[in-house]
Amino acid sequence: MSVRIRLARGGAKKRPVHKIVVADKRCRRDGRFIEELGFYNPLLPKDSKDALRVNVEAAKKWMAQGAEITERVQKLFAIVGLCEKPAVRETPKKSQPKAKAQERMKAEAEAKAAAEEAALKAAEEEAAAKAAAEAAATEAPATDATPATEQPAEETKAE
Repeated sequence: MSVRIRLARGGAKKRPVHKIVVADKRCRRDGRFIEELGFYNPLLPKDSKDALRVNVEAAKKWMAQGAEITERVQKLFAIVGLCEKPAVRETPKKSQPKAKAQERMKAEAEAKAAAEEAALKAAEEEAAAKAAAEAAATEAPATDATPATEQPAEETKAE
């Protein structure tokens, strides 16, 4: 008999509560089970101690005997420290966009990159022009301003 550790749903409509149970693989989800290992309430905050309760010794015993663990229960057991987190699966090729949609997305990305590059070049040119204008403005008034400020000082001394 193959045994699986899985969740059995309970609770009211839109208010789920799960029991972590050891059940025969062929039994219904909420049907007959061999042993209850814990409790999981997804509505409570994850850091709450009442959100997940597991009988660690019983879980280790069943895992040692070769019970399969469902992916969701494996995630919960990883929180407790009984096993490692399951590997994250990549999205299948079937759900990827088709060829024309991929071409459209690629063209949009290229257009966006070209627009960003043009905006960056324009900003650099504008900054360079502004710097040149400021340099020219600071050089010209500096030579004109020096004699102008000195002349009134000399006139006041002469009087």
